[in-house]
Amino acid sequence: MTETAHPDTVLIVDFGSQVTQLIARRVREAGVYCEIVPFQSAEEGFKRLSPKAVILSGSPASTLDIGSPRAPSTIFESGLPVFGICYGQQTMCAQLGGTVESGHHREFGRAFLEVEKDCDLFEGLWSVGSRHQVWMSHGDRVTTLPPGFEVVATSPNAPFAFIADEKRKYYAVQFHPEVVHTPDGAKLIANFVHNVAGIKGDWTMSAYRAKAVEAIREQVGDRKVICALSGGVDSSVAALLIHEAVGDQLTCILVDHGLMRKDEAANVVAMFREHYNLNLLHIDAADRFIGELEGVSDPETKRKIIGRLFIEVFEEEARKLGGADFLAQGTLYPDVIESASFTGGPSVTIKSHHNVGGLPERMNMQLVEPLRELFKDEVRVLGRELGLPESFIGRHPFPGPGLAIRCPGGITREKLEILREADAIYLDEIRKAGLYDAIWQAFAVLLPVQTVGVMGDGRTYEYVCALRAVTSVDGMTADFYHYDMEFLGRAATRIINEVRGINRVVYDVTSKPPGTIEWE
Repeated sequence: MTETAHPDTVLIVDFGSQVTQLIARRVREAGVYCEIVPFQSAEEGFKRLSPKAVILSGSPASTLDIGSPRAPSTIFESGLPVFGICYGQQTMCAQLGGTVESGHHREFGRAFLEVEKDCDLFEGLWSVGSRHQVWMSHGDRVTTLPPGFEVVATSPNAPFAFIADEKRKYYAVQFHPEVVHTPDGAKLIANFVHNVAGIKGDWTMSAYRAKAVEAIREQVGDRKVICALSGGVDSSVAALLIHEAVGDQLTCILVDHGLMRKDEAANVVAMFREHYNLNLLHIDAADRFIGELEGVSDPETKRKIIGRLFIEVFEEEARKLGGADFLAQGTLYPDVIESASFTGGPSVTIKSHHNVGGLPERMNMQLVEPLRELFKDEVRVLGRELGLPESFIGRHPFPGPGLAIRCPGGITREKLEILREADAIYLDEIRKAGLYDAIWQAFAVLLPVQTVGVMGDGRTYEYVCALRAVTSVDGMTADFYHYDMEFLGRAATRIINEVRGINRVVYDVTSKPPGTIEWE
């Protein structure tokens, strides 16, 4: 789909930075489509996408190390605009005839630039002599510029903080414009894609919907599709989009694995059967899943068991339907990015329950993933385009493995029921307090810890429940939600009073940097 659907694409070469995803967010916020490609496959990605501009990301590596990442020479030979960020600046300079050195003053955190010369990225934003906050994160630095480059802004510890070769439309910065700590960074990136690369900001969700439907029809033809409908926003939007494209060729399968939230399966089935004319099968497989998971404590083993059983159930149901040629799922762009090792990327495998690397050969099916180019918030916009009710679009994300990974340690039916009840009370209190829409994701966790407590006149020895709530936009980064103590006291009291098996509640106040999983 990408080759024909996005004629004005920006290619982002990922050298392994934790915030590469934020570059993509800023480009898309400017109304321009982009894709992230690991540096190992950047040349292939460049040929496949035929981009109008290239951005080189940061990296934890050093250009001085033997075998450190480099951008394909094809990029610099293409005549396209290039924007190098942090490590991207350093490898750009090293490859074009400049020098990079270590041993100078390192810079991590807030810094201030002095603009010394005007350039196209400053249009409507910065002027000569002005001073601006940026966010630095580097040890090495450029010490000699390649031919054609000149300095346009400096910081006290980075004399080449912002450089440009405007004749070739090359720009490079030592700081990170993609993070919120660089207040004008998003505008600098927007100026690069609009003013320098000449790309219009006309990538809209309405256009994406039309092109996605066209691509699905082209891929599927007149063959059958089964869709893994979990009840979450992602799979629901994928199902509606595919149904719009191929109608009754689609059969949705909701596999109730016994790891869903309280009443989740019944509510999803009711909504889809009452409001949408979809073929929907509700498969009760709780005994099958929990039977294999009981006693399993390793989170990756849990994920693999769940993934395998899902595949087995889909295979069985496909046979009952007389066969199916495609399996559809709601894979998102962060799933693809965070599972980059499937495609030879620089990061470790994070989301292994997504079949981003393909299905087992024995299934003899192809994947249909119409959302794999979108971030979470973009999927919600597409959901509105498709007419999903706002109450459903705003639902908090919940992972496919469900309560299995919210129950660290060995799984038992008893522990799952305790967790399900605690989780339901927690969400109920959030809704009653009017906080649900202010929080991106909230859930309860049953810790593998039991403590002695006193309830009334008796001693108890029961589990500890942890509550988590985070704010986020795209799910790549998150910060904990700042509850007041009155709310936490009320929620904790209800859980302890109403759920047998829990005698203590704690609140998790950790944040989520890019590329991490919480509570697994």
